[in-house]
Amino acid sequence: MMDESNEIILQKSKRLTSVVWNYFERVRKADVCYAVCIQCNKKLSGSSNSGTTHLRNHLMRCLKRTNHDMSQLLTPKRRKKENPVTVATIGFDESQPKDGYIRPTKFDQEQRRGDEIALSRGSGGAGGGGRFSQERSQVDLARMIILHGYPLSMVDHVGFKVFARNLQPLFEPVAITTIEETCMEIYIREKQRVQHALSNLYGKINLSVEMWSSRDNASYVCLASHYIDEEWRLQRNVLNFITLDPSHTEDMLSEVIIRCLMEWSLESKLFAVTFDSFSVSDEIVLRIKDHMSQSSQVLINGQLFELRSAAHLLNAIVQDCLEAMRDVIQKIRGSVRYVKSSQSTQARFNEIAQLAGINSEKVLVLDSLASWNSTYEMLETVLEYKGAFCHLRDHDQGFDSSLTDEEWEWTRSVAGYLKLVFEIAADFSGNKCPTANVYFAEMCDIHIQLIEWCKSQDSFLSSLAGKMKAKFDEYWNKCSLVLAIAAILDPRFKMKLVEYYYSKIYGSTALDHIKEVSNGVKELLDAYSICSAIGDDSSFSGGSGLGRGGMDARDRLKGFDKFLHETSQNQNTTSDLDKYLSEPIFPRSGEFNILNYWKVHTPRYPVLSMMARDILGTPMSILGTDSAFDSGRPVIDDSKSSLNPDIRQALFCAHDWLSTEAEEVQPLSRQYAQAL
Repeated sequence: MMDESNEIILQKSKRLTSVVWNYFERVRKADVCYAVCIQCNKKLSGSSNSGTTHLRNHLMRCLKRTNHDMSQLLTPKRRKKENPVTVATIGFDESQPKDGYIRPTKFDQEQRRGDEIALSRGSGGAGGGGRFSQERSQVDLARMIILHGYPLSMVDHVGFKVFARNLQPLFEPVAITTIEETCMEIYIREKQRVQHALSNLYGKINLSVEMWSSRDNASYVCLASHYIDEEWRLQRNVLNFITLDPSHTEDMLSEVIIRCLMEWSLESKLFAVTFDSFSVSDEIVLRIKDHMSQSSQVLINGQLFELRSAAHLLNAIVQDCLEAMRDVIQKIRGSVRYVKSSQSTQARFNEIAQLAGINSEKVLVLDSLASWNSTYEMLETVLEYKGAFCHLRDHDQGFDSSLTDEEWEWTRSVAGYLKLVFEIAADFSGNKCPTANVYFAEMCDIHIQLIEWCKSQDSFLSSLAGKMKAKFDEYWNKCSLVLAIAAILDPRFKMKLVEYYYSKIYGSTALDHIKEVSNGVKELLDAYSICSAIGDDSSFSGGSGLGRGGMDARDRLKGFDKFLHETSQNQNTTSDLDKYLSEPIFPRSGEFNILNYWKVHTPRYPVLSMMARDILGTPMSILGTDSAFDSGRPVIDDSKSSLNPDIRQALFCAHDWLSTEAEEVQPLSRQYAQAL
């Protein structure tokens, strides 16, 4: 214990500029200067040669114990060539715990006296007025993990702890269980926001069902809503990401979908369900329809209710091609490997190509099994070098992967098939606003080409085309009416595009099919007209018992309103559809935004615009723009597959909901996926 007699309190000089001196008295005893803490009276060295770092470190601990505000302790003054840099380094002493590895190391040769050390305003999750908030920083960390798909375990990484401690010394390390709880809180809060938006939505909502897997063959189902909001913007929200039991049956899938509808109160709002798989049975759809019929009507006898993803259809067709050509493609891969086996072989191949008059700028590259577009590009490139490969076949005994003339013809034909599919898939993936109207013409082109391919004189090619067309016909039977109605609702096409393509597809029976479409769109409009006339928004928007007309849902005369509407239809009234179709086609040149068109024309076509909102918001394709060419199901990454199912769903859904807040984050949850 030091003798406190003969101590002299020194007057603070102008040189004592550091904020820490606001918390210390500088005293002198004999020839020694001390700094006495005002909070706890502890004496520390106060000489000018000692600097202020030790005072700051003491003060941080002392104020923290007494719950004082430490926001005034600022970072060092930024003076050129005078700024001391102190960072934490990792010392690998195995006898210490991990937290003990982190210790400060000075990189400057000499710490200047009087440097201010503190937290900059707002640094490390300032809650307000520059004050540090552990809770706010913890929420920010959780949001960062959700947004960017980082593993939860990063909070235990030594490197992250070093970074966090240097960035904000007051930030307390967070346990995984704590960050999980924070992520769940964010999920619950954001879920309430999405629920509120969906419940107040005017119009129908569509549901997409997409199967996911993991490297350990676990199965998941991703359910998402698709709709056009009040501002006529196309929206998509992931609703659930559910882990399926390994022995799950079709009954379970229908139960999962029904539970989702009930959880989000969407039974009365559902317009259509789009599945990614062609193996979904009719029983699943029937159960969902039966459940829906208890709370709302299924429009036009459910003809528009069950849909299939166009992108998944294209992938299925491609896989048929690749499977049929498996042996030939293996030979082609062997040929490419042989050419690229050494620099000398590659150089000789280039010389042969030049002598054969091949001036292609394409480079031979092996395909990736995860992306079928790379296989298509490999086939296209190999075809350009056919002459060089044939020369190798005839003059190089070491080349044993050559194709026969017949196999070359198969390759050319299949590459032609894939070219069309590739171009259409690229159009789908490049569309920033994939409303339902963009799919009709593309799928009709596929249909027409399949009819032609089936006429091939080659039995192998005609058999392959027949298999592809059978798959397409299944899709067409379920989706053609929605596709056609969506095209009609495009003012650049109206009925004319349907008439043009159906004459090519159906020939002499085209008028019958065109009439089916015309009757379908009129029947659908009648359903919307009836509900609009009687003010029954509850059946369309899932609202409260009061419709927009202020009519009680129990109004005894609703039946009369419906009768009045039906019996008045033939009294020379002109429907929205009649007015719309009678007007000139909108010019097809220049930029065109169909959602802006219907937003502007809603007052002119009030009922037809209601129908357009629901039809155009139907997801005709599920795959995201970055996975249009994937060869298999999306695969969740290992760090997510090992999580608790509730946490996994929270991270997956919250990522989708928060992603719009950061421009650099892709809105689709593919950050959680990795290629097969």
